[in-house]
Amino acid sequence: MAGIYIHIPYCKKLCSYCDFYHIISDNDHSLFLDALKKEIEIRQDYLNRETVSTIYFGGGTPSVLSIKEIEFILDILRKNFIIESENEITIEVNPDDIRDNYFRELKNLGINRISLGVQSWRDEDLRFLNRRHTSEQSADALASAFAAGFENVSIDLIYGIPGMTTEHLASNLIRTFSYDIKHLSAYHLTIEPDTVFGKMKQKNRLNETDEEESVAEFNLLIEKTEEAGFVHYEISNFSKPGYISLHNTNYWRQVSYLGLGPSAHSFNGYSRQWNVRNLKKYANSLKGNKTFFEKEELDLKTKFNEYILTSLRTMWGIDLQYVEKAFEKEGYDYVINLAGKFINYGLMEQKENALTLTNQGKMISDNIISEFIMPVQKD
Repeated sequence: MAGIYIHIPYCKKLCSYCDFYHIISDNDHSLFLDALKKEIEIRQDYLNRETVSTIYFGGGTPSVLSIKEIEFILDILRKNFIIESENEITIEVNPDDIRDNYFRELKNLGINRISLGVQSWRDEDLRFLNRRHTSEQSADALASAFAAGFENVSIDLIYGIPGMTTEHLASNLIRTFSYDIKHLSAYHLTIEPDTVFGKMKQKNRLNETDEEESVAEFNLLIEKTEEAGFVHYEISNFSKPGYISLHNTNYWRQVSYLGLGPSAHSFNGYSRQWNVRNLKKYANSLKGNKTFFEKEELDLKTKFNEYILTSLRTMWGIDLQYVEKAFEKEGYDYVINLAGKFINYGLMEQKENALTLTNQGKMISDNIISEFIMPVQKD
């Protein structure tokens, strides 16, 4: 079943590493909410009236919205889409946004999954990343979420931070697993060009973590999550059995989804669309009944590349039967021939009809995936 993603573009502060579209929030979100309402109404048929099983509030910082604003969005979605009764609704939350009864009110709206942006339990890391919360606020937010009755709670962590060591990461993981969380998303810090860190790197004011330390931290992450009973189901994602992120898994398994809001992406199996990355242009285009997105029709090679890019990141891997059916003998032979050398190197393994990365292969997943990508000729 399909999924819906809502990009909330507001943040209270600029994090030094973030490359997602965002603007600094004021108290007036009406420009965004009015435009979002119109987009929802005009795109209600994008998913071909398919039942929606997941809704995800991402950003930006969705928790800067008030309860009434979140309720407004959910009401419009429920009026325009067929929403599964037992659906997964996730909201990303910053620890310092928690107000009195905030989690209880979210739960009353039908939200049943919390993704908490802890990033690190070390305050020096948080200051370096220019996060606006402290480790104490993260602990308070978790306590509030559990007290409100949330069972499905996920934490975000960042590793590979300059100055971080395996001992620091081990301490972060010990603290993380002292809570009854059901999911962990752990991302290696990436320095993107247009971020604060990217500009610092360009001026030789920031050095990235070296490869040896990055590998050691990734190995530690795999080891400690497994010891804690978590399944490593995607390169950066770990869950207790039965608690994988259904919404994100839809992306990786190429289920149709609709992205709403500025910069949001959509996929229906045949094409991709991405909304303009600017709130004012997004809102003005919708108000003036003008096109607010770009679109790409997917040819067979592009579909193949998208499948490889997403599936090889997961524990399910490349389904060889699906490849043969969807991409015929050419696609099947291409995959089998390439996979051979990676299997010999111990970077991939084949179990029945699935090709997956080994732990060693996961460490260089981007390099392996890039070798599988077929060249696509653009007009």
